[in-house]
Amino acid sequence: MKVAIMKGFGGPEVFEIETRPDLIPSNDQVLIDVKAAGINRPDVFQRKGNYPAPSGTAPDIPGLEVAGVIISIGPDVKKYKIGDEVMALLPGEGYATQALVSEQVCLHKPKNISFEEAAALPETIYTVWDNIFDRGQLKAGEHVLIHGGTGGIGTVSIQLAKLFGAVVYTTVGSQEKVKVAEELGADIAINYKTQDFVEVLKENGVDVILDSIGGDYFGKNIEVLKEDGRLVYINAMKGPKVELNIMKIMQKRIVLTGSTLRGRGKDFKSKLTKEIETNILPLIENGKFKPIMSKIFPFESVSDAHTYFESPDQFGKIVLKMNS
Repeated sequence: MKVAIMKGFGGPEVFEIETRPDLIPSNDQVLIDVKAAGINRPDVFQRKGNYPAPSGTAPDIPGLEVAGVIISIGPDVKKYKIGDEVMALLPGEGYATQALVSEQVCLHKPKNISFEEAAALPETIYTVWDNIFDRGQLKAGEHVLIHGGTGGIGTVSIQLAKLFGAVVYTTVGSQEKVKVAEELGADIAINYKTQDFVEVLKENGVDVILDSIGGDYFGKNIEVLKEDGRLVYINAMKGPKVELNIMKIMQKRIVLTGSTLRGRGKDFKSKLTKEIETNILPLIENGKFKPIMSKIFPFESVSDAHTYFESPDQFGKIVLKMNS
């Protein structure tokens, strides 16, 4: 198999394509002939040396999501068979033409989407379902604020929150991205470079906030949340250290939570997989929801893909397409 390995930490140029031995499934694992692999921000963090791979995962091969065809199965596999088209969430090693994963964290690929679209889904839909709907407990009719609305997580969050009946607000970084967010279903899209989201939303208030920004957004989030609001963190791009006024948390009865997904165990991810099969796959199959992709790169151009990922113009998801 071919793999995109990091020869060290640094910029996109650290990637090289190598050949390594084919993989062999055991226990409940399926072996996937990978047709496409998604790129996510944790891959960039890993490339820069800021996000080590979990124990048991190759430290030099990023990649958290793939789509492809099962070509071999372990002896304990019950749900899938050779030839099935699937998409899967991985703890790493997704930048490769083969991937091993437990069948418990595989999803059947809907027939109405491509392998590239399927590869853009697992990391985002697992993250969004866990944090907005499980942790955030978003309900129909509530108001949700999604920071970074045109990123991979953001484009999925806007669509799903709207489909489940929420009023959706989002922050983005340009007027062009305001239009993208509104087309996805955002009721109000705020250009954070020209507007203060607190000023725009303070009269409406917000029930749930999904934040990947951190830093000075923390106090602003507290300000705009309604009583019994839920603030959910999945990253802290502007810094993890914030000033917390405990009295405001108490007075508004705010629930403050957050999570990371990559290092969670198979049992937790298996539970999420079942919830996604029930709640999200039907929306994909009936055409109500699909991933938004800005660009597809050949697998050998992984360095170019990472360069584009870090550019201000990109939106939605970026995917690597294998030659096989």
